[in-house]
Amino acid sequence: MTARRARPLLLLLVSALLMTGCGNTGATGATTERGPSAANPPVAGFPVTVVNCGVSTTYRRPPQRAVTLNQHATEVMLALGLEKSMVATAYLDDRILPEYETVYRAIKVLAKEYPSYESLLSVEPDFVYGGFNSAFDEKEGRGRAVLAEAGIDSHVNIEGCPTGPVTMVQVEEEIRTIGKIFGVADRAERQIAAMRGVLDRVKEKIGGIDPVKVFVYDSGDKTAFTAGGAGIGNEMIELAGGTNLFADLPKAFGDVSFEQVAERAPEVIVIYDYGDESAEDKKRFLLSNPALKDVPAIKNQRFAVLPLSSTVLGVRVPAGVESLARQLHADRFA
Repeated sequence: MTARRARPLLLLLVSALLMTGCGNTGATGATTERGPSAANPPVAGFPVTVVNCGVSTTYRRPPQRAVTLNQHATEVMLALGLEKSMVATAYLDDRILPEYETVYRAIKVLAKEYPSYESLLSVEPDFVYGGFNSAFDEKEGRGRAVLAEAGIDSHVNIEGCPTGPVTMVQVEEEIRTIGKIFGVADRAERQIAAMRGVLDRVKEKIGGIDPVKVFVYDSGDKTAFTAGGAGIGNEMIELAGGTNLFADLPKAFGDVSFEQVAERAPEVIVIYDYGDESAEDKKRFLLSNPALKDVPAIKNQRFAVLPLSSTVLGVRVPAGVESLARQLHADRFA
């Protein structure tokens, strides 16, 4: 056993002797509980219990050595002013938001994408916050059960285990939950209020408009990978004054044929911008696709562009709604 691996396991054995209760499996799934000790006295407002994607965890104190995986998890933490509780981060899809750049540069980056399990252990985390389920890939050795065995609590963004369509309700719930775990509920409420303010201004600007028929193009050449009705992208389109033509897909994303796109005749095509293929490359492909030649959005070359980082459940959602609304209804923002 390596030194990196041995230390977390030793800490786990010591803490197990101090706990008043041990981890168990119940109706909601795995349960972990970290107890107070002489080195870690009780903290006001704690303990708090959070059930997250089937895992129930009781926190006796706020995590002090957090690692975030995926951009939206990192930005939720930074929006709540929790950079001093972070020992490392990994996996950006886009540039960090400008308002967080300074504090972000002071945090250790473990990997360009997901770090190995050994790399995670090297910074001795007590909490790992993942934006997607892939952050806790069991095949890669980062499963939540494996982390729990090493004494590390974990949390995955609730968009990874929805119980229904993802809306702003879930966005706010996610921010509140992280605020609860870290004992900064007041900061979470201020962040939520600021986000609601952005959405209220958008609503005021576009009040009374006729929704624009929208098709989301994420990627694909044989078929189109598009936004369905179960993800936050669908809610964003509605809040921006649009109608998602594939809201009837019962999941966040799915494949449709370009013939189906043509039949539904979108007025605007929203391009999700990320990866090696630029938004301009995607426009050129769509404009040259013979199946789409009679589509109003193609004839009028009406496109809107959103970075993928704005279309996942995180603090960017309201600004993404405003950006989309400005592109769909430019006359209302003149």
